Amino acid sequence: MEVNKDTENKIAQLQMLEQNIQNFLMQKQNFQTQLIEVDNAIEEIEKAKGKTYKIIGSIMVASDKENINKDLHGKKEILELRIKNIEKQENQLKEKAANLQSDVLKQMKKKED
Repeated sequence: MEVNKDTENKIAQLQMLEQNIQNFLMQKQNFQTQLIEVDNAIEEIEKAKGKTYKIIGSIMVASDKENINKDLHGKKEILELRIKNIEKQENQLKEKAANLQSDVLKQMKKKED
């Protein structure tokens, strides 16, 4: 079956959208993993008694429990915002891809008829 240039372009766009969606999924997974680590760290800090430490670069430094907790909650907030933003972009791309796929299928169906 032969497809016209417009359909070929739409198929290429669809493939690019699918690739972008995959990239967003990988980024989201990465941020979700970091979020889990931050949540676990917050939990451990709350249980901690005595001195608390923080890793800066390749060294471990004693730090105030409240400061570490504040830093972790700030990091958590940023990660949650990034995940929310990625999900929003991901949904927009999925919607665009679904519309494009629908157009391509309609055009291919017309060709068959």
